[in-house]
Amino acid sequence: MRSLLADFSAALGLLTRLPTGWLPQHNSAAGFARSIWAYPLVGLGIGAAGGAVMAAGLWLGLPPLVAALWSLAATLLLTGGFHEDGLADTADGFGGGRDRARKLEIMRDSRIGSYGVLALVLALGLRAAALAALPTQPATLLAATAAAAALGRGATLGLLRLLPPARPDGVAAGLGRPGHKPLLLGLLLAALPAALLLPPMAAMAAILGTALATLLLARLAGRQIGGQTGDVLGAGAVLGECVALTVLVAMR
Repeated sequence: MRSLLADFSAALGLLTRLPTGWLPQHNSAAGFARSIWAYPLVGLGIGAAGGAVMAAGLWLGLPPLVAALWSLAATLLLTGGFHEDGLADTADGFGGGRDRARKLEIMRDSRIGSYGVLALVLALGLRAAALAALPTQPATLLAATAAAAALGRGATLGLLRLLPPARPDGVAAGLGRPGHKPLLLGLLLAALPAALLLPPMAAMAAILGTALATLLLARLAGRQIGGQTGDVLGAGAVLGECVALTVLVAMR
């Protein structure tokens, strides 16, 4: 149990700004790498929190789009914009670099360029619009946001398995290629909320849509930089969540 809690603590500390000092901690790289199975669980909690904020806003009489924006603000506060930062850096690197080395250099630059701004505007706008278009019943809303966020973190696991690290250092390089057991458990936990909380056809479409988006991003990253980085993993989480929410809106 202590080992499982340490896995969850590592995932929570990486993917959110929440304090984890009260939980057991890993003191080895191997333990940190094994914790990937808990990423979808953390995503589930983030999505549920965002859904709860939106449901509260709707209950207070806010228009759906305004409630959706407050929901996004809450999730960004929880995560510190961790995944969105990765999306912006990935867009800048892939769009602005002429060769692999230059792309990786741009992705490490803390400044944001036009491609990054456009990617952030599109991703946040798409999520806000999708949230505003979801059914407003609290239970349905919470199910959709929680399932989509879990699937988004599942996309991260898919990228870790499909691609080698593009550079020898950084968070993604430390994770390496995940073992079969934590990977399979993580992918199961990514798909399980959708399967349990959503109508069968909507769940299947959201899972397949996220899987397809992950494969396409993996192919793009392989061509652009020859692998994955932490930024690419963050971009995958945002892309997976956007696709899942879009599919759920289309299937409502």
